[in-house]
Amino acid sequence: MKKPLVVLAGPTAVGKTALSINLAHALNAEIISGDSMQVYRGMDIGTGKIKAEEMDGIPHHLLDIKDPKEGFSAAEFQRLAREKIAEITDRGKLAMVVGGTGLYLSSLIYEYDFAQTRHDEEYRDYLSKIAQTEGNERLLAMLNEVDRETAAKLNLADTKRIIRALEIYHLSGQPLSEQKQQGRERECAYNLAFIVLDMERQKLYEKIEQRIDAMLEAGWLQEVEELLAQGLDIDDVAMHGLGYRQLAMYLKGEISYERAVELTKRDTRHFAKRQLTWFRHESNVCWLNKDGKTEEQILKEALAIITSKINCLKVL
Repeated sequence: MKKPLVVLAGPTAVGKTALSINLAHALNAEIISGDSMQVYRGMDIGTGKIKAEEMDGIPHHLLDIKDPKEGFSAAEFQRLAREKIAEITDRGKLAMVVGGTGLYLSSLIYEYDFAQTRHDEEYRDYLSKIAQTEGNERLLAMLNEVDRETAAKLNLADTKRIIRALEIYHLSGQPLSEQKQQGRERECAYNLAFIVLDMERQKLYEKIEQRIDAMLEAGWLQEVEELLAQGLDIDDVAMHGLGYRQLAMYLKGEISYERAVELTKRDTRHFAKRQLTWFRHESNVCWLNKDGKTEEQILKEALAIITSKINCLKVL
């Protein structure tokens, strides 16, 4: 039998963390982070990482497992998350993945086979030289010619992902977007309840801006300063986390503080829009809109969705 799994997703700042704690208590669950940046130690404020006192006794997994200098991929997430799901289920508890990194969640749910993915270092070096001499604009234009759908979801700061998408097309002759769609059409790997939390777009954007202001008041700039002091470079993968690159540019004297904040808010709004677009293309998704509802009503609706999808679960 397939193992039960709850996935709680949604755009940044929509309120996944608070709902996940309430769900975990009601369902005797443990939480696995599905966020590509929260794996890094020392990147706490800017990633919105849950604090120990906010966990309310609920075990959390795949947080703080990497140094910011290390890479982390969807393939590694898939492997580690599968291991954690098996461990949690074997203890008689429910596994719940919470996050907004669409590729990570899809790779876990739909059995992406990363073992078949090859690499071409010579071609990567060729693309890296183009980025250095002609800029990422040229790389993104190259990707747009062969995979318009993937190119539309990436921005100029996504050098690694642009290169990887071009490499996949180079090796397979098939766009990454087509491969992802084929992955979604495969049978689901789990007995799944997949909830995407949503709210009215303008309210979400207001929450994003308020959240960024609160993060800055909590010492986000100092966090970035400490990362740079530890030797992290502005082009390292971890610094592609929303806001980190912009604040690092300010600290290096490349832009003003006001411009850094403005860019962070703008890019975070754009990222939230891309997250929602990704989830709209997913199958098996149940949307839960928060507008005009109390926390108790949202929890009740979420539990109703989960127990209808995974009928063996009991609410505590």
